[in-house]
Amino acid sequence: MSSYNGIQTATVIRYPYLCARQARKGEIERRKYRPVAVGVRLARPDDDLVLFFPITTKQPEQARCAAEIPAIEKRRAGLDADLRLWIIFDEFNTYIVGRSFYIEPEPPIGRFSKAFFLPLLREFIARRKSLTEISRVR
Repeated sequence: MSSYNGIQTATVIRYPYLCARQARKGEIERRKYRPVAVGVRLARPDDDLVLFFPITTKQPEQARCAAEIPAIEKRRAGLDADLRLWIIFDEFNTYIVGRSFYIEPEPPIGRFSKAFFLPLLREFIARRKSLTEISRVR
């Protein structure tokens, strides 16, 4: 694939996600690429805005807005089905596709099903105003 067309809602890609905790400390770059779920891709006249949700092996605290990923969804998304994994929804990175070096025009590693991902996305939208955005827009 030679374009960014594969970066669509519910796909999983590798991205240097910057956590809210790290951003509060003044960090602006991450060296480690991790799997992230593409939450939403919003078409804009100049370039598209994308929201990324981190995927983690660390069980989130009870108060966090997160969802454990079932085994079948881990396989669909190209993730290790033997690990316990969660998608975190109470923080997210925003990014403009094609404007920096964070994302290469490569195919996604997988994709979540609509049946799994859309209810989570609806919950995110309902809580959007109270969540933490880390803008990676330059």
